[in-house]
Amino acid sequence: MKLEKILNNINSFEKNSFLKIIDNLISTKPTNIKLIESVLSDSTKDLKSVDSINIVNVFHLLENEFTEYIKDEFLKTSSQLDILIDIISKDGSCIIRQDWFSRLYEKELASLKIKLKAFEEDIANDKSEISEERKRDYNIYLSCVRTAYYNDESNNQEKKITSDEHSILLTLSNCLSLSQEEVKLINYLILPVKKLEIEAVINELKAIGIVFYSKKNNTIYVADEIVRILRKIRGKEVSDKFFRRVLLQLREPQINLICRKHNIDRKLTLENKIAEIINAGISFKQILIDDIHKDGTNLTEKKKFLNDFCEKNLMITSLKGNVIEEKIDNLIKHFEDIEKDDKIGMSHDGFEKMLIQLGEFAPHINQLLKSKFELQDENVLRSNFLLDYNIKPRDILELIPDKELEEFSKVKEIKTRGDLIVNVLDAYKDSENLFLENYENIGFRNLLALKISGIVVKEADLGIKFEDLTKKILTELGFKIDEDLRKKLNTSKDQIDILINLDNNDLIIVECKTIKESNYNKFSSVSRQLKSYDSVARKNGYKVVKSLLIAPEFSDDFIKDCGLEYDLNLSLITASSLMKILIGFRSSKLKVFPHNLLMRDVVIKEDLVLKAIGK
Repeated sequence: MKLEKILNNINSFEKNSFLKIIDNLISTKPTNIKLIESVLSDSTKDLKSVDSINIVNVFHLLENEFTEYIKDEFLKTSSQLDILIDIISKDGSCIIRQDWFSRLYEKELASLKIKLKAFEEDIANDKSEISEERKRDYNIYLSCVRTAYYNDESNNQEKKITSDEHSILLTLSNCLSLSQEEVKLINYLILPVKKLEIEAVINELKAIGIVFYSKKNNTIYVADEIVRILRKIRGKEVSDKFFRRVLLQLREPQINLICRKHNIDRKLTLENKIAEIINAGISFKQILIDDIHKDGTNLTEKKKFLNDFCEKNLMITSLKGNVIEEKIDNLIKHFEDIEKDDKIGMSHDGFEKMLIQLGEFAPHINQLLKSKFELQDENVLRSNFLLDYNIKPRDILELIPDKELEEFSKVKEIKTRGDLIVNVLDAYKDSENLFLENYENIGFRNLLALKISGIVVKEADLGIKFEDLTKKILTELGFKIDEDLRKKLNTSKDQIDILINLDNNDLIIVECKTIKESNYNKFSSVSRQLKSYDSVARKNGYKVVKSLLIAPEFSDDFIKDCGLEYDLNLSLITASSLMKILIGFRSSKLKVFPHNLLMRDVVIKEDLVLKAIGK
């Protein structure tokens, strides 16, 4: 879930720890202090009074300082912070109820104890599959950890690993090419593993600003932006889902080379080996540079493999970089850009339709998603739910076995030649048009007509859906929808539906109304709303030059009252008319829609507009 959305969903008390840390970082005069001050100058320097959008803007400008701060906290806090970060930075763990977090924590500790026992036996066993060279690496690091932890006893001090010792151990682990899992196992052979009270764990994570906790919902939130920082601190260059995407494209012998290098059982199934590699926290960069190649592979051969692999397997052409390290850095950046991008390759409606049809075809896919992403809800095949976890259409399709996806494609008459995942994604891109075709039915809240058309939507969501479709239509007609300014002007009392920015501080306000009965006739309430919006705009230095009201239908009395209202400069457009205007514009020769055609009459008549753009 995005930081902005979390900040909007929690109360001021639940933000305090995070805002205090941001405030402290600002007081240290960070690199981007001038830009931060310009963001805050428009409001106030008291962060508690700053809106969520600007808090997020400030956070982005402080990202480097926040990262260094968390690294310091990582050294100062309890030794279990590595375990906790590994839990909350996993795909599917950005929203966790307290009881589920407690279960994940207990599961992680239980798993760690089993692994520790097996790991200790493997190191000591002369007949284990771990090579003598690798045992030597483990024992070198183990000896150093033991010395760092116990050397305080001789000085009659509390046993601990200092920050200086920790940085030396980190350098050593990198030189020995140890994965995060290998480091964790060796550390906890020396350090005691104690189960902490879950409330104390949550309070600690909240106090250092990496989680938000809502007592009302008993829910922990970890912002997407913070998850990316936590992964980097733990040495994970990409999220698990992108790591899985790359590993799935490798040949099994290459997977086995990785397993042999990092003490992973090669007798496991391919799927389980991939899961173990991801869970081990092995460096993504290290795998592509060294681990997948046989001994003796030269640099030119490695570089050629990477170029071919990205182009043919990952469909990424022209990966920039002169040396292999630069190419892999750009591949990591490619995945980071995808993760940050709100676009999902199709409309949200298309995503919802795909999930519904996948669930109907193979109900077990719901459980598959729950298991892979460790989600706590029963029904997870919901687009809005999954997008809050930053799980996108491709992430889901990659979990489905090829044979099953091929069978699904055949049933849905989706072509099976070429890349199956790309074919399925393409097949659901057009569902947005299905919603636009039913724009008027959505305005009339006609659930039966929508169901007949194959649209599944909750009645409570129809108002928002009507607004979203209206935005899409107006955007395609060339109007500049200004979401940032709308959020800035909106108050708890005044909530503008759509705001069009004409620049030079001139605005058009668009109000959307859905109705169950025919003939919208509540003019007095709409008039009060629009006048209030106009007042808010003027107080902020803007001028409303036009108001547009969009509804499925208007009564004769409403139209008459509108004609007598001269303060608002209000025009009415029915949903049907607006849709016909869009279709007419699409088929016209015009490249730019003449906006003044919607600025003149009390009721916008589509036939006159269509005649004008059809000349």
